Amino acid sequence: MIELLADLWLFMRERKKYWLAPILIVLVLLGALIVFGQGSVVAPFIYTLF
Repeated sequence: MIELLADLWLFMRERKKYWLAPILIVLVLLGALIVFGQGSVVAPFIYTLF
């Protein structure tokens, strides 16, 4: 996983695609929210956001 992130960062740095970083960060945060919200006590509160 770390190698994938390193390769992605090198790709963005080499080709000056820094605008991809905020998109990837938001996608990772939403994915983490979905994963951690599945079996959590706060799941009903997370679902009200959407």
